[in-house]
Amino acid sequence: MYAVLDIETTGGKYNEEGITEIAIYKFDGHKIIDQFISLVNPERDIQPFVVNLTGINSNMLRNAPKFYEVAKRIVEITEGCILVAHNAQFDYRILCTEFRRLGFEYERKSLCTVELSKYLIPGQPSYSLGKLVRSLGIPVADRHRASGDAQATVKLFKMLLDKDTEKNIIKDVVRLNPKRQLEPKHLEIIAELPTITGVYYIHNADGEIIYIGKSNNIKKRINQHFTNTNPKSKKIQSLVTAVTYEATGSELVALLKESEEIKRNKPIFNKALRRSIFTHALYSFIDDNNYINLSVRKADNRKKPITTFSNLQSGKSFITKAISDYVLCQKLTGEYKTKSSCFNFDIKECNGACIGKESASDYNKRVLALIDKNSYANKNMVIVDKGRDVDERSAILIKDGVFQGLGFFNLNYQINNIEVLESIITPMQNNRDTQHIIQSYLRRNKKVKLITI
Repeated sequence: MYAVLDIETTGGKYNEEGITEIAIYKFDGHKIIDQFISLVNPERDIQPFVVNLTGINSNMLRNAPKFYEVAKRIVEITEGCILVAHNAQFDYRILCTEFRRLGFEYERKSLCTVELSKYLIPGQPSYSLGKLVRSLGIPVADRHRASGDAQATVKLFKMLLDKDTEKNIIKDVVRLNPKRQLEPKHLEIIAELPTITGVYYIHNADGEIIYIGKSNNIKKRINQHFTNTNPKSKKIQSLVTAVTYEATGSELVALLKESEEIKRNKPIFNKALRRSIFTHALYSFIDDNNYINLSVRKADNRKKPITTFSNLQSGKSFITKAISDYVLCQKLTGEYKTKSSCFNFDIKECNGACIGKESASDYNKRVLALIDKNSYANKNMVIVDKGRDVDERSAILIKDGVFQGLGFFNLNYQINNIEVLESIITPMQNNRDTQHIIQSYLRRNKKVKLITI
């Protein structure tokens, strides 16, 4: 659990500043579950430049509560939380100073979104909150007021959690959060999980990820892990301490994240999914008569496929449908072994490419249309799919036919700006598995939006 905060102060000499406004959002990694926002009477003068910057003046604070009147609420809302702030060293120091004046030692773990941003989003021209969120397309209101800046920090932190593909932030939180280990631990874990699409991470007592999976219903899938009686499930049940998750909204995003993070984190119970997730592929070659031939064969690492399939049956089903949709020849697609005409020509469903009746140029146009439809080689495009909220969409970026990564954007923000788009994207590995995942998903989901860039 996190407490994302922002503090406005009077300014002045080091350790003599007072708080004029504080905003704290209790954030579970997915949504805000509690909040506290208040002006604070600092009982000291406010520096003129601070008044100009924040708009907060002494008249506004005359009837505001003093710090000792809000201290109990601050302790309660941050209990068991990691403090998150932009330049956390400053906010945490101010908070500790105020508590120390009351004779109370305030201690919390803290995370700084400036440091996290420099590590996870390198190369930004500025890491000040205003300039950084603007460059990332994060909407912000009431700049230099505690509530507006804290809300912007929540959105930034959510993006940083997405970009933390090694899950170091989450692992540390699990390690610091022993309350999840209470018995009966399985029921407690399941009770906290949602029925949404996303990726889930099963942790042991050290916070280490021992299994990664994806599901359209995380709660249901974890329940299956905890009730199955096979040897692997029993081992997971004995070791699990916590389950964390990432909402994705999109099944495609979940599939890509699952594949990437299994390869990156190498959980001990994901051995099968570290290998390629497809067995067969569609290949093409030009015969002696200049016709483009297609064939579904076992995947060959030495050859570049048009598209790939989980198994032979999936490939056969694809080519059968392609023959019908594109009026292709059974013989030239490897589906009818003959030295003369194919069966479809005999029933007038093939134009005769098998016996040279249809010209190679006419036939090849339809084959190339099929290849273009099912391959993103050399293309620049964005696949837009569901987001985690109603006003959000996911974006999967393809440049020059290479998968670059994925991210999320607000519907109010245009993604045709390539610089902004690339800044919100979490870079991911392009490999044969990601190509297979994307191509097979697009085959199954015809309504997914594709934007050419």
